[in-house]
Amino acid sequence: MVSVYCSAQPTIGLLEYDNSTTDGYVLFTGVSSKQTYLIDKCGLKIKEWTSNYRPGLSVELLPTGELFRTGLSSSSSFGTGGGKGGILELFDWNGNLTWSYQISDANQCQHHDAIVLPNGNVLAIVWDRKTELEANQAGKDPAITAVLVNQEVWSEKIVEIQPSGSNGGTIIWEWKAWDHMVQDMDNSKDNFGIVNQSPELINVNYVLQGPPTNPDWLHINSLDYNPVTDEIVLSNHNFGEVWIIDHSTTTAQASSHADGNSGKGGDLLYRWGNPVTYDRGAAGDQKLFKQHHATFIKPGFPNAGKILVFNNGVNRPNGNYSSVDIIDVSVAGYPYTIGANSPYLPTSEFWTYQAPNPTSFYAPNISGVFPLENGSFLVTDGPQGRIFEIDSMATMNWEYVNPTDNVGPMSQGATPALNTVFRGAFYDPSYPAFVGQSLLPMAEIEINPIIPSLCTIAQVDEICVSKVEIFPNPIKNEAVLTVKRPVKGPFSVSLMNGVGKMCFEQQFTELGGSITVQFPKLFPGVYYLMLENTDFSEMKKIIIE
Repeated sequence: MVSVYCSAQPTIGLLEYDNSTTDGYVLFTGVSSKQTYLIDKCGLKIKEWTSNYRPGLSVELLPTGELFRTGLSSSSSFGTGGGKGGILELFDWNGNLTWSYQISDANQCQHHDAIVLPNGNVLAIVWDRKTELEANQAGKDPAITAVLVNQEVWSEKIVEIQPSGSNGGTIIWEWKAWDHMVQDMDNSKDNFGIVNQSPELINVNYVLQGPPTNPDWLHINSLDYNPVTDEIVLSNHNFGEVWIIDHSTTTAQASSHADGNSGKGGDLLYRWGNPVTYDRGAAGDQKLFKQHHATFIKPGFPNAGKILVFNNGVNRPNGNYSSVDIIDVSVAGYPYTIGANSPYLPTSEFWTYQAPNPTSFYAPNISGVFPLENGSFLVTDGPQGRIFEIDSMATMNWEYVNPTDNVGPMSQGATPALNTVFRGAFYDPSYPAFVGQSLLPMAEIEINPIIPSLCTIAQVDEICVSKVEIFPNPIKNEAVLTVKRPVKGPFSVSLMNGVGKMCFEQQFTELGGSITVQFPKLFPGVYYLMLENTDFSEMKKIIIE
């Protein structure tokens, strides 16, 4: 018999596998890692791409089979800004770098998110540095700018880059938040107007939690594109809002308040989550709390056309907890309409997911959510490096923890650290990137993986007819387990924990029938009981309470 106090659960890699989980592949990169991985739902590595940079922050597998990746530039002058990047890269399926483009200098830096549009161009979020003089002239409260680091403001712009060659690119479209502001503080400065009569504009003096020292004023952390309407949705972290802007404009029109499909230029077409930002609500009306990853749900998916968002839930009035929220923007009509003095509709979420014990699921930063065609969702708890699937009934049926840190793969059983993930992405087996490619699974990413894996156990349990009965199950710690078997002759009983470590082993010489097994004291959790002799072997999952 082996040592008694055995840990019951795996700590990294595949933590839960149910046969109802959606078949497909998951793409992710650790925030501390230069590697990007594609895995199957058994946690087995399918592909690995290596960059010279840590992410900055998003990664995406294109229908062409190319990996689009952001990178953290070492030359950025934006200090320790959260989500800092500056590098855009394309790799082919075989891991060769085919394009690299830098958008990082004294006045600008890509950060958080970038996507590839259907036309092959790249859409990126970029910080837009403004001096104290520029900020004050725009109507910013001088008392705010005076306490900011370097007395500067980082505004935002969205740029569309047309790649060329191996490291070239041309910015063919640009939208700047700085062109769409309003302030009611100083009529001698720019942008003076009535805030609550200008919901299409950004209140240059809105600050969520008092005058900050951080110059990162808006902190847009995600973007997505709707090719049907030619619109872009943005997640504004610091305002607690999602914004929709028109992409059909020229750059000149995007700096104006007219033209484009909407006739509103680059003004906000729609905003939702915190109507206090445009003086049409109270604190209790806020719905989004430092959210991430706002996306349009695509045609063919349940709730197509609605907005899906990971609501981090920082400083919720009823406690800190995260949720997955769906917003039905169609309630506001199309084109989006708003009353004379009321906020944009709807008044509440269309659908929301939170853990049964809400505060047990709380990711205060990064994180994301992808919809699946069958109504399930792939959710990323970024700070924990944890990716899980919930089905349409909000039941978790798959869970995986990033097994890499800043050095590389960790060993199974280790306490995970430095394994945060910006967000994981899901790809269906029919995704065009996989056509003609080998998807033969390799080993797990982690060192010393569970043997057999949770996936193998679940799949074997599904197809095998049991020859062995065990009871009780669950079993109280240090209680006696009865094993009834239909075979004769000597056999062995062994017990493994969730990381494949042997916790108990005993030989029996009984010729048949029932035997009793007395386990040592063990940590509560899931274990795997193996019974075998020369004629058969069978594994049973047991729960020790």
